[in-house]
Amino acid sequence: MKKYIPTLLILFLVSTLQSFAQGDIPPHIKEKITYPVLDFHPWIGVMPVQDPVMTYNPALDYKIAIDLYGSVKDSTSIHPVILEVARTYNLHIANGVPSEKIKIAAVVHGGLVQAILNEENYESKYSQPNPNLAAIKALEEVGVKFYVCGQSMGFYNLDASSITSMVNMAVSAKTTFIALDQMGYSYLNVSED
Repeated sequence: MKKYIPTLLILFLVSTLQSFAQGDIPPHIKEKITYPVLDFHPWIGVMPVQDPVMTYNPALDYKIAIDLYGSVKDSTSIHPVILEVARTYNLHIANGVPSEKIKIAAVVHGGLVQAILNEENYESKYSQPNPNLAAIKALEEVGVKFYVCGQSMGFYNLDASSITSMVNMAVSAKTTFIALDQMGYSYLNVSED
């Protein structure tokens, strides 16, 4: 039972933050925004577009390598770049792409390694549960693969036991992006820093 308490606490925290954040959405967005699959945060929804171009092409594979870096500026909420991973997924579903045609690899590096700390290490550093873990879990459930730069981990004096097991350790972000490019993934930078 003890190992389920942090997960339940995270889910409660995320749902509480979601209800508070709902008020931040302007009314003209709130009445139109939709959540095709993922709905754990108000800002991962998509707006309908009438008669769009560049819609789903069944001849294409939608393989996306998303670059996630930066720092943890607000330890109480899901990091904005993780929200962008979810929004990218929702946007493709809204565009008619079947889930089996969407392959997303999210590559974490730099100071953002702090956002993927396991519960124990996050609480030790920020004195609260890690709000990112429930989001990563939801993304993992729809097939998103997370990778972390082993170089960044070393620079921040972290090892694999410091982070969530939902994220896979890579040699580096650079080698991961090069490998993903060779496998046909399109690079997408959603980071702010």
